[in-house]
Amino acid sequence: MQILSRTQVINKLLVVITGPTASGKTGVGVKLAKHYNSEVISADSRQFYKEMQIGTARPLPEELDGVPHHFMGFLNIKEEFSAGRFAVEAQKKIDELFKIHDVVFIVGGSGFYIDALIYGMDDIPSIDKEIREQINNDLDRFGIVHLQEKVKLIDPELYKQIDVQNPKRLIRALEVYKQTGLPLSSFRKNIKRTPKIPTIFISLEHDRADLYKRINNRVDTMIKSGLIDEARSLYKQRHLNALQTVGYTELFNHFDGLTDLDQAIELIKRNTRRYAKRQMTWLRKYSGLFLIPPEAIAEIKDLIKNYHK
Repeated sequence: MQILSRTQVINKLLVVITGPTASGKTGVGVKLAKHYNSEVISADSRQFYKEMQIGTARPLPEELDGVPHHFMGFLNIKEEFSAGRFAVEAQKKIDELFKIHDVVFIVGGSGFYIDALIYGMDDIPSIDKEIREQINNDLDRFGIVHLQEKVKLIDPELYKQIDVQNPKRLIRALEVYKQTGLPLSSFRKNIKRTPKIPTIFISLEHDRADLYKRINNRVDTMIKSGLIDEARSLYKQRHLNALQTVGYTELFNHFDGLTDLDQAIELIKRNTRRYAKRQMTWLRKYSGLFLIPPEAIAEIKDLIKNYHK
């Protein structure tokens, strides 16, 4: 999304480095933050939880190369953390960082969280407790597939964008529809698309075949790095919202005897590719988004220079 005109040069700038999973966002963010002697706000909601290291591909300290990263591995999986709370807390941190840095970086692929931070939250009516309880009961009785089918029917546009393996996202879509009679996507269209902070958006671009290869290789690396043991250590807490995500649910089903290990690994790869497609669908809603290959660091620096004194 091209938010600033090329003639509008400012002295404080927020740079969002986004893109689908496995596109190389962390590496690019580290290189840029080091170049500008700056810091990074992590916007990958899967990497918020400290217990979920391998399955979320949370970078190791040596991969961060000394660059401070905020909102990474700071929550217990039992804690609830919404996009609204992220927007408030990340905004506070950005205000602090702008006191000492002219350019600050947001790095991650959780589009809903990035939107909440940059634009603010949608004005959606509060939900009756009874409606929320009913939908949660449906999840317990009929399972996540039942909720997926209902969301796909009432709000196909949203269904293409959200992580449909995350019951929290499905419940939110259904409760808004039941409360208002309108799909959640209709409220999002009413957002005033004006950022609160001068911002440019950069998405890391890959050929789709190359991206899918990167995803498959990453999953293989996760398995070799101990993902199975990590998932087994979290198995007793599988009901928590934080663990309703790709990489863990497939292995939990394997532990339940529903699939063999090879099938579980292939499902992780397939579901991660599907998640990447939903991320790319989300990004397409932005007009003027800068699509840049991850190796083109010099091009990104030139782009930032066009806007920043």
